[in-house]
Amino acid sequence: MPPSGPGCADCETADPQGWWFHLRRCAECGHVGCCDSSPGQHASGHAAASGHRLARSFEPGEEWFWDYGEEVLYESGPALAGPEHRPLTQPAPGPAGRVPADWAQHLHR
Repeated sequence: MPPSGPGCADCETADPQGWWFHLRRCAECGHVGCCDSSPGQHASGHAAASGHRLARSFEPGEEWFWDYGEEVLYESGPALAGPEHRPLTQPAPGPAGRVPADWAQHLHR
């Protein structure tokens, strides 16, 4: 399945809309969610709710996969439908215009 969009699907539909630090893409259904450092932690929430354990980084230059069930990092994995990462014009954190000036203070560690 192709990615659900260029950013976190859950942050985009939230009211008010959220922002993210980095993005992860579900290897099974293409859902794009924000990483566990992000305020919403939507990628891991998707994995828990759907049972889709395997996610790939949706960041440029990163090809690794994370297994949320086993908590294991894989350097590579199955080929996924494109695009392979967020748009290069989209900043991280993103999206532009929604990231607070003190964004680093809002990250989960």
